[in-house]
Amino acid sequence: MFDSINMKKTFLAILLACSVVGVMGATIDEYIAMLQRHCYSDYKQMYRDGKGGAFKFPFIVPGSKSYSNVLWDWDSWLSDVALRQILQDIGSKKDRKEALTYEQGCVLNYLYYTDDDGYMPMVIDMDTDPRLIKPADFHNTNMHKPVLAQHAALITKHIGGDASWLEDGFGKMKAFMENYATYHRHAPTGLYYWQDDLAIGVDNDPSTFYRPKKSSASIYLNCLMYRELLAMAYIAERLGRTDDAAKYNADADSLKHSVQRYCWDEKDGMYYSVDLNLRPVTHEKQIIFGHPFVLHEGAPRDYPCLIQRFGVWSGFMAMWAGIATEAQAQRMVKENLLDERTFCAKYGVRTLSKLEKMYNLDATHNPSNWRGPVWGISNYMVFRGLVRYNLNAEARLFAEKTITLFGRDIEQNGTLHEYYNPDTGEGIINPDFQNWDYLVLNIIAWYKGNAVVEEF
Repeated sequence: MFDSINMKKTFLAILLACSVVGVMGATIDEYIAMLQRHCYSDYKQMYRDGKGGAFKFPFIVPGSKSYSNVLWDWDSWLSDVALRQILQDIGSKKDRKEALTYEQGCVLNYLYYTDDDGYMPMVIDMDTDPRLIKPADFHNTNMHKPVLAQHAALITKHIGGDASWLEDGFGKMKAFMENYATYHRHAPTGLYYWQDDLAIGVDNDPSTFYRPKKSSASIYLNCLMYRELLAMAYIAERLGRTDDAAKYNADADSLKHSVQRYCWDEKDGMYYSVDLNLRPVTHEKQIIFGHPFVLHEGAPRDYPCLIQRFGVWSGFMAMWAGIATEAQAQRMVKENLLDERTFCAKYGVRTLSKLEKMYNLDATHNPSNWRGPVWGISNYMVFRGLVRYNLNAEARLFAEKTITLFGRDIEQNGTLHEYYNPDTGEGIINPDFQNWDYLVLNIIAWYKGNAVVEEF
C-alpha cells in the first residue's frame, strides 16, 4: 500500500498520465443529482411480472427496446446490484418487499429450466421454451455464465442470510457447477474455457472471437468462476452443507492458483487469457525422411498453454475478483490502466487497448462491440478492483470519469446508452439502456462516502 507521501506523488502522476475529464457545463455534484433523479424515477421499468410465455417467475430485464422482454444471465445479476443500491438509497420497506420477488425470480427462472445434467440456458425470452431449443450436444455448447450463485448469494446476504428459498434448487446449482468442471475445464491447467464465441458476454473479445473451439481459457470467464465458487461455498454454509462449502472453497483456491500461474504475464505486468489450442504431445512413430521417427522426441512441449497478449480490459477483472497479488495490482494500474496510449481514455477504460490492430469503435449488433468502446460495466469492474486494493486516488479518478460520462448523456440526451466513444463520450448504441449503467449509483455512493452495495 502507498503511504500518504507516495499517494500524493501517485495522484500527481495520474493527472499527468491520464487527464481528468473537464467539466462541460455542470459540476460533478450536478451530474450526480441528474443521475440519481433519472435512475431513482426510472428503475421499476426493469421489472417484468413473468406472466405467460416461458417465464414462471417475475424477473428483471436490461432495459431499452432491444431487451424489453428477455432475461439474460450476467445482466440480471449486475442490474440487481444496482437495484439494491437504489433500494438502500431511497427504498421503503414496501419497495424492498416488491423488488425481492423480481430478484429471486431471476434465479428461480433459470433453475426451473436446469435439468439434472447441469445445463442452464444463458437467456430466456417470453416466446421460447428453453427446453425446446436445448442443444442436442449441450456439453459442447456455451451455457449460462458462472454468475447464478453470485446473484443468489447477493440476494441471500441482503435478506439476512436466509438461503431457504434455494433449498429445492441447490441440487441443480451443484449440477451446473459440475457440468462446468467436467465439460468446460482444461485439466492440464485447471482453467475454464469457452466452447466457442457464442454469447460470451464480451462478444468480440479477440481472445475468443473467431478462435478455434475450446481454445480460449478466458481471464473474464475464470475470474467469474472464482467468485462463483466462493458464492457456492457461502450458500452451502447458509444451508448447513459444510462438506459442500469446504469443497467449493478448496476449488476456488485451486482455481486462483491456476490463474496466477498461467494468466499472469510478468513481462507486461498484466493478466491475460491463454490459448489452449496446442497439438498434443505424441510418442507415436512417423515415417520421416524414409525412417521411423518420433517427432520432437528429444524435447517435446512441456507447457500446457500460451499467453494471449491482447490488451483486453478483462485482464483487470483479476483485481475485481481478488486474484491479483498486491504487487501485481500496482503494476497493472501503473503500467497498463493509466497509459493513455492503451486503456486510459477521457471517459474511462477502453475495452481494447488503442494500440491493438483490432481497435474499432463502430456501432454493431450481433456482436456488440467490445473492441474499444467504453461500457458502463467495464468502467465499474475496473473501479471496483481499484477500491478492493485500496487504490483510492485512482478509484476516485475513474469514478469522476464515469459520473461525467453518464451525467453528460442525461444532460444532453435525457437517457443512457449501452456503450460509448471513449474520447468524445458520445453514446454509440441503444438509448434507454438501464442494466449495469445504473451501477453508477454504487460508484456515486462510494464517491460521496455513503454506504455502498457491492456484488457478493
